[in-house]
Amino acid sequence: MRPADPRQKNLRSVELFTGAGGLALGLESAGFHHDTVVERDRFCCDTIRSNQARGYAPLNGWRLFSGDVRDFDYATIRDEVDLLAGGPPCQPFSIGGKHKGHEDRRDMFPEMVRAVRELRPRSILVENVKGLTRKTFANYFHYIQLQLSHPEVVRKADEDWPEHRARLEQHHTRGKWRGLEYNVVARLVNAANYGVPQKRERVFFVGFRSDLGVEWNFPDETHALNSLLVEQWVTGDYWERHAISTKNRPAMPSRFAARVKHLASEESLDLFAPKAWKTVRDVIADLPDPACGNSGISNHVHNPGARSYTGHTGSPLDEPAKVLKAGDHGVPGGENTVVLPDGAVRYFTVRESARIQTFPDEYAFDGSWTESMRQLGNAVPVMLGEVIASGIRQKLSLLI
Repeated sequence: MRPADPRQKNLRSVELFTGAGGLALGLESAGFHHDTVVERDRFCCDTIRSNQARGYAPLNGWRLFSGDVRDFDYATIRDEVDLLAGGPPCQPFSIGGKHKGHEDRRDMFPEMVRAVRELRPRSILVENVKGLTRKTFANYFHYIQLQLSHPEVVRKADEDWPEHRARLEQHHTRGKWRGLEYNVVARLVNAANYGVPQKRERVFFVGFRSDLGVEWNFPDETHALNSLLVEQWVTGDYWERHAISTKNRPAMPSRFAARVKHLASEESLDLFAPKAWKTVRDVIADLPDPACGNSGISNHVHNPGARSYTGHTGSPLDEPAKVLKAGDHGVPGGENTVVLPDGAVRYFTVRESARIQTFPDEYAFDGSWTESMRQLGNAVPVMLGEVIASGIRQKLSLLI
């Protein structure tokens, strides 16, 4: 994890639904420092506490509230907050969940809005799953954005959410409010397009308090599939970098054949093209085979019994990983595995999974493989959090 520019003052942040700390570490690396983190899951809290106890520096000074966010008293946070961040539980909207959305008691977006209302932060950053952007939830997605934009227009006791949404729409178009308001934009992003070795799509809401007059847009993508295909199947640079001889290179996947043919026919390759997608091989190649026994590397322990079955196949070694999953009833049996060159599959170790989620090697996960993988499957990739938070940090720095 790249440290923030030491010449710049860290900005003050608060995070709800912190989980195992992926987004939080990304924010720390971008130049924010958490005053308070709120998380109810005891295993995630144990992970945060254990890393603090080990002296992991980015976590120094975090005040951890281990409990339900609905019980947190925001009056305990006294000074101005530069950024309020959080990833409300995704199960109500997840493709792998029960799809109850706003009817799910785990829908914590109202608590995120309450925090905005009470803390009045200069900026907000909210993350959730791709499932929230489905047509089924289109109206509720719009409702979330309106609530974040106008947190002081509170839902009444006798008002259902569609009625509240209608009132927010009227308020939003009236344009005469002088209270707390935020300019909020949302975008679905693919982590692989920002250098994360995982094809993980997440939706982010970013907002700035309207009195600040900030103009902001999401950072440009920096990595691309086409660049990876060129390195693999046109120039061969990818295989040479990994010291894979010609005879030991795998066959090109047939689904890429037409695209590679087109790329190879270009008269010249653009020297300013995005960087290549990062692959599983890129981030685990230097780790020893976990099946060979104790490696002495934290969290790098073999978990036997992996298999592949219809609808649940492993991640190709030479592409970004499939989405790491926490699972509704434990980690899915055929997911969170890697397909080896001989076609066999094995489970990712916790350390390999942490690298795929771009956690630093110094960050440790306690507990069983299943519990650690659940935390990782629910996490925001550290690098993705850093990229988006860096854009927010840059805008806020201009206001100091």
